[in-house]
Amino acid sequence: MALASTLSIALAGVSGRLVEVEADLSAGLPGLTFTGLADVSVLESRDRIRAAVLNSGLNWPNRRITVALLPADVRKYGSGFDVALAVSVLAAAGEVPAAAVAGVVWLAELGLDGRLRPVRGTLPAVLAAREAGVARVVVAPGNAGEAALVTGLEVLTAGSLGEIVLSLRGGAALAGAPADRAGQPVPLPDLADVVGQPVARRALEIAAAGAHHLLLEGVPGAGKTMLAERLPSILPELEPAEALEVTAIHSVAGVLPAGAGLLRRPPLQAPHHTSSMAALVGGGTGLGRPGAASLAHRGVLVLDEAAEFKPTVLDSLRQPLESGLVVLHRTGGAVSYPARFQLVMATNPCPCGAGKDTDCSCTPDARRRYRRRLSGPLLDRIDLQIPIDPVSRADLLADRDGREPSAVVAGRVMAARAAARQRWAPFGWRSNAEVPGSVLRSRAWRPPRAALGRLDAELERGGLSARGCDRVLRLCWTLADLAGLPGPGPTEVAEAIWLRTGRAAVMSA
Repeated sequence: MALASTLSIALAGVSGRLVEVEADLSAGLPGLTFTGLADVSVLESRDRIRAAVLNSGLNWPNRRITVALLPADVRKYGSGFDVALAVSVLAAAGEVPAAAVAGVVWLAELGLDGRLRPVRGTLPAVLAAREAGVARVVVAPGNAGEAALVTGLEVLTAGSLGEIVLSLRGGAALAGAPADRAGQPVPLPDLADVVGQPVARRALEIAAAGAHHLLLEGVPGAGKTMLAERLPSILPELEPAEALEVTAIHSVAGVLPAGAGLLRRPPLQAPHHTSSMAALVGGGTGLGRPGAASLAHRGVLVLDEAAEFKPTVLDSLRQPLESGLVVLHRTGGAVSYPARFQLVMATNPCPCGAGKDTDCSCTPDARRRYRRRLSGPLLDRIDLQIPIDPVSRADLLADRDGREPSAVVAGRVMAARAAARQRWAPFGWRSNAEVPGSVLRSRAWRPPRAALGRLDAELERGGLSARGCDRVLRLCWTLADLAGLPGPGPTEVAEAIWLRTGRAAVMSA
């Protein structure tokens, strides 16, 4: 009986499942047969692993080979099963000891010359292996850095199939994966570059302190894009668990740079306005890959020229903005990706984008149609909606030394976030933006009655929806945190209403 088994990992989104790879050699017409819902990318490995074995100076068994990928009801995608398939066949053929490959997870693609090549999703796959109780994982050198981010198991790396076989036969042991080395921090654009715009700078600070969504509307050249791109520079670094989660998503998407290590800064995604729905929220063949919304998880998603996006593409963000999750259903199954990002939209007030209202050639109806490209339900989910005026000549020629840099603003943001986290820690929420409206409206957390008169008046006149009311309450707490207050008062409520609606709050009768 020529039978051997080893292990690999099947990924579905950022979740992995342990797969047992069994190889059986029997009499019959030579060939390689798969069972266990192998995708086309797995079936293509037939010729790839045979060529890799032969080009490594090893013997390919001239027998009938049956490979089972278990559990059989789980779909297997990708070329990351190549090494597991090769070593299971070699172990069944007696080329390497079967006991040496049992219980080891192999994650790598094989080249025709036998070299191990990196694959997408190594980090979440190694995390899944650890959760399954596996003690040893072997990866390609190109994935060694991200695999080593996972502690609690032995991570080894090999350059070729021949090196693996030599080690399994009792030769030189495989090298351990290098520990994560923090590289030099990449300099981020600084807020000191932004000319003027004190109101917009204040709004950006509030958005950062409470993880709120932001809309900037103004004429071209007012600094909307510069402000949006500088939001990550005032956000605190990711906590270890958050950094691991963000790095795993980038690994699955195949956009994690080699040797990048753990992504400790909040990511920034700024897709072009011609982007498709699949590019924004995720999709593609098979179970679908993460889109820009998931790649911006725990960071910032900037939609510049927001009104130029297709309305259906923009509206696809409505569910992720509420749930912090993207769920993609396909014929092969469903896959979910985290997508708790801060949305920053920047748009012109009209199609012509004139610098002054007197120069605008658009009709009032054209301006209204342009604005309606941002749907009401989407705008209702945006906490801060800020009009931006053109930059004055005095601000444009002012000395740069007088502008507040990102480091100073980031200090205030960190203090406000620390206050919010301490307050909401018993509930497990990290920021004011995550707190449900039902909690903020409860007797224990709503502002005092004297401060709610302005909010009552705005609700009475129909200026705020129920969702808008909740977002105003979240803004109130962020304003209180920035001011170092124990809770919001009338001043914070009035400012929050203006930040939300652009209208001064009035007292109810």
